[in-house]
Amino acid sequence: MAGGKRAANRYYRGPASDHFDGGLFFNPGGKPPGRLADLLRWQLSGGRSKWPAAFPSPYRQAKPDEKIEGAALRLTMVGHASLLIQTAGLNILTDPVWSERASPFAFAGPKRINAPGIAFSDLPPIDLVLVSHNHYDHLDLATLRRLKQSHGPLVVTPLGNDTIIGNAVPGMRLAAHDWGDRVEVGDRAVIHIEPAHHWSARGGRDRRMALWAGFVIETAGGKVYFAGDTGFHGGANYRLMAEKHGAFRLAILPIGAYEPRWFMAPQHQNPEEAVHGMRLCNAAHAAGCHWGTFQLTDEPIEEPAQRLVEALAAEGIPRERFRAMRPGEVWDLPPG
Repeated sequence: MAGGKRAANRYYRGPASDHFDGGLFFNPGGKPPGRLADLLRWQLSGGRSKWPAAFPSPYRQAKPDEKIEGAALRLTMVGHASLLIQTAGLNILTDPVWSERASPFAFAGPKRINAPGIAFSDLPPIDLVLVSHNHYDHLDLATLRRLKQSHGPLVVTPLGNDTIIGNAVPGMRLAAHDWGDRVEVGDRAVIHIEPAHHWSARGGRDRRMALWAGFVIETAGGKVYFAGDTGFHGGANYRLMAEKHGAFRLAILPIGAYEPRWFMAPQHQNPEEAVHGMRLCNAAHAAGCHWGTFQLTDEPIEEPAQRLVEALAAEGIPRERFRAMRPGEVWDLPPG
């Protein structure tokens, strides 16, 4: 449902579609984000679990190879939704955040409680950056500035986010696209921009003015699905991925930031839904992200990984097929 009245959009102007009403983006057949009253009800509920001040990873910071050629596929966890994907001679970052806080402020807001799994200075040459939407735990302008200065990558992002990035990082190479579009990266990869069930905002007056999305990376070594930040939405988008793309060698799926369910369910899936999504989109393997780095919601810090193990057991899926990734963890995927 579109909901609300048409707004003057500061980020994007274009024709109406099945997910854009001419002013705001929306989830077709889905739900908009909660109202301010719902947010206050949640914040005052007292259900927030206490996280430790530090939650160090059992893995050392990784020092990636400069390139992984051919059909080999290597995944390295940086933290939260930031991962390095290496395949076909390409180095791809998802939602890169190296800042200490996922916040518009340097002095307040969710603070990272473990170091990035790769030191910024140890990054290999970055060819491509995928930015799924504009929430601060996914679109970090300070990190994008550093990437432009050090690597000059192409940033692929949904409609409207190019305005935010371009204004803050002049000269950054940007490709902004709608759901269903594709971007060819030379002769080595095709990036498909795909639906997610989420929302967007950088502040209180720009809700749903920029689009949100997931991505499919298609190379000779197989297909990788990065779902971005998403609610389960009855599995609709997972079914669409299977219909459109057939199967995936790897799916990178969020497993955290899901409690309380009455407020979070439309926008953030839980571990059980992630396992269901893995099955629906025909993924041979999955990597769990969006947990254990920034406290955004109420669940205990280790609960997403624990519930993932339980959900896999309940579905009869071997644990090695779906990992809850920790910073610095490196995974060389089996051949597709």
